Amino acid sequence: MNYYLLFKSLHLISVISWMAGLLYLPRIFVYHAETKNNAEKKETFRLMEKRLFFYIMNPAMILSWLFGVLLLHSTGMENFSYLWVQLKLIMVSLLTLFHFFLFHCLKLFSQNNCKYSSKFYRIINEIPTLLLIGIIFAVVFKPL
Repeated sequence: MNYYLLFKSLHLISVISWMAGLLYLPRIFVYHAETKNNAEKKETFRLMEKRLFFYIMNPAMILSWLFGVLLLHSTGMENFSYLWVQLKLIMVSLLTLFHFFLFHCLKLFSQNNCKYSSKFYRIINEIPTLLLIGIIFAVVFKPL
């Protein structure tokens, strides 16, 4: 069995699932932040956010990292010396920090303490897209 291709396939599936959550959760936050005087709607958003984060995003993030590390291990740890791998790891680390920032926002919403505006969530919704573009270019073009 070709473990490299297995790990690569599982890594891609995990990353796609993680990215879907990273792109969708801030959009739910936009609608949640815009909801005024509607407790039922706010509760629906809280439930959606919680399920998305804990049942999809967290497992997908963990599996993305796991299969990414297994991919690196299967191709040889000397790959850490390549610039494209270092760039990818930096950008994936930034995505991970963004993931935990979204968790912080989720906790604020669950406490009815929304600090940020819907405009803020619209703006930060672009962060994962920009990082994804950078990651794809680093992996495809593999700068030395």
